[in-house]
This record gives sequence, C-alpha cells and structure tokens, in this order.
Amino acid sequence: MLEHGGRLRRAAGEYGIALEHWLDLSTGVSPFGWPVPAIPPSAWQRLPEDDDGLIDAARTYYEAPQLLPVAGSQAAIQALPLLRGPSRVGVIAPGYAEHAQAWRAAGHEVACLPADVLLQQVERWDVLVLIHPNNPGGERFSVQELLRVHAALAARGGWLLVDEAFVDVTPQDSLCRYTQRDGLIVLRSAGKFFGLAGARAGFVCAASSLLDLLQEKLGPWTLSGPTRYVLRHALADRPWQAEARVTLQAVSASLAALLARRGLAPTAGCGLFQWCRRDDAASLHRALAERGIFTRLFDTPPSLRFGLPPDDAAFERLDRALSEVLR
Repeated sequence: MLEHGGRLRRAAGEYGIALEHWLDLSTGVSPFGWPVPAIPPSAWQRLPEDDDGLIDAARTYYEAPQLLPVAGSQAAIQALPLLRGPSRVGVIAPGYAEHAQAWRAAGHEVACLPADVLLQQVERWDVLVLIHPNNPGGERFSVQELLRVHAALAARGGWLLVDEAFVDVTPQDSLCRYTQRDGLIVLRSAGKFFGLAGARAGFVCAASSLLDLLQEKLGPWTLSGPTRYVLRHALADRPWQAEARVTLQAVSASLAALLARRGLAPTAGCGLFQWCRRDDAASLHRALAERGIFTRLFDTPPSLRFGLPPDDAAFERLDRALSEVLR
C-alpha cells in the first residue's frame, strides 16, 4: 500500500498530539465542503438504482457524452490496466503514484518521466497517463495539445488517460466533452472540489464501449445509495459551485503569498494546494508536525504539499509555525 495524505490518526499517535488539536493540510481536499443535507431513509434502505438522476446530473456537470460512476477514481485507476494487453505505459512524474503502481501490477511496462519528456516521445507509448493539473507538480496542458497527443495514440490503438481530480476549479481546462473519442479516458473525482472525500466517489468519462468493459469488471452498485443522493444534488448546485471556485482560487493565492513571505515560495500549485520543493522537506515536515500542523511529504523529489487552511485562525497558526521553523 502506498502512502497518502490524510493519515492524521497515525500522526496524532506518532507525535503525541490529540486529534482535535491538529491543523491538517496534508490533503488536496477542499476545506469548504458542499453542505450535505439530511439523507432520506430510502437511500439507506433500498439498493442503488441507475435511473435515479445521478447520471444526468453528472453528464451535465462534466459536459461528458457518457460516463460511469465509480467508487472514487482509485477504483478506475486499478481496473483500467486490466482492460488492455501488455502495453508500454508512460506515466507523469512526479505525480499520483497509484497510477504507475496499478499499471505495473497488471503486468505492463511502465516508465515514470517528466511531462515534457513524455510528450516529446509519444511514439514510445501505447498508453500515456497524465494528471491535469498535476498532483503535486502542478503541470498544465492546453486542451488542443492533449487532443493532438490523443490523436497520435489513438491512430495505433493507444490510450490517453487524463486524471482530472483537481480540474474542477478551472473546468474550462477539462477534456470531458471530447471523451466520445475512442482511446480518450478522463477520470474525475468528487472528493477534492466538493470536499466529499469520505464519499469515495468519482466518474470515468470515455467511449461507451470501454465503459461497458469497465462496468463489467467493477460489477454492480459501485456507489452506495446515500452517496448517489448527495452527489446528484451537489453536481446540480451551480450557485454553490461558482462561489466555491472564487473562494478556492482566493484562498490558494493567499496560501502561496504566505509561503513566499516566509521564504518558502511555491514551486507549483492549483486552486486546491501549493507545492514546495526543498532539500530539507523531511525536517520541515517533522518540525511542523511537532507543532500540530500536518503536511504531505514527498521523497522524490524532496517536497511538501500544503492544502488550504480553512480560516483566518488556521492561516495565523501556519504563519507562526513557519516563522519559528524557518528562522
């Protein structure tokens, strides 16, 4: 099992700080989550049904011709490699490590390389895996550039797989509207932007033929009834979504400014996190953890990812801690 952000209970035990005293900045999940309403008893008492309106709400929100709900994009990350024969797979690095692990586990030949190298060597790959915007590296790609790459891959039966878990803040950058094209697969997560990580919900946007194969592999009832109920309403709440985008961009910019003032200018970031490469990342991570502030540590390259502080008090706490540890 790979390491991920959000292991706050383990950190609480390791550093001897009670759970309620932590400021958790270790994930890219929005701290301004969609306000979940009361869930009707029927959502708990009945098996989930595909014709409950969730698919229509998701297709409208993502502007996708067709899609499949899945138990978080992680479910698709693990299942998609099982739908191809042995392939040469290029995966963006640094990036979400589960992609490379899933393709290797399924017996494919995997190379983890920087985005510019991957895109310069498209002819090497049967499958190209990108994250847009990248987590944690922040790389972004133009829609037209990605469509050109997809066309080159698809012409010889290849796939372009794009993980858009962090694109909701800038939906104009999404490829979802083009996913009727064979070999173009886009993963979307409801956990980050909507602040619903615990729901374990996501969507795969792709051609119908591939979605049929994926659904057969995953089986029925990939999402629970309560999750489907919440998602259907969250995806339809356009006023909340518009306000959230403005808030997240502003808070992320404030976080970047705070880090820069303390000599920790971000290397990259997006509307949901800021990423800082530093040779002393491990010691800085520990020093902040000793003060009850949990960040996401990466070993390769040495770096820290900071999620968004939820309020002014959290900003002030982070500022004080950084002033102490970066003297």
